[in-house]
Amino acid sequence: MAEASRPAKIHSVLFVCAYNAIRSPMAESIARHYFGRSIYVQSAGVRKGEIDPFVTTVLGEIGIDASRHRPRTLEELEEWEGLNFDLVISLSPEAHHAALELTRSLAVAVEYWPTVDASLVQGAREQRLEAYRDVRDGLISRIRTRLKS
Repeated sequence: MAEASRPAKIHSVLFVCAYNAIRSPMAESIARHYFGRSIYVQSAGVRKGEIDPFVTTVLGEIGIDASRHRPRTLEELEEWEGLNFDLVISLSPEAHHAALELTRSLAVAVEYWPTVDASLVQGAREQRLEAYRDVRDGLISRIRTRLKS
């Protein structure tokens, strides 16, 4: 592959969803688990929510501790450290719109990975957990494929 056509290495990635409560913290935790030594990873929400306990449960099942995650908004993240990321991955329609708005003032690549909001699944606890596991497993697959060098 010619040097000019080789994709640039990703040094930093930001995952964004609506509340930074389910999808984006799950993606952040997974990406840190697999790539935390080589890629800077953060997550944020359009609005601020509370971490969903099912997230820590299903990540804990595979040995990833997300219990220290504290939800934050894009505005908070920008204020604390700036939004200097190589790649922004949006996981919900609302987050994708916000990510595209970032491209007005930042030179950042944006990808949209439509991801189900597992909290909308109704039923018994095990049925709900299965929806979270499906999101987790889908994110693992996409993250490992997209972020590997």
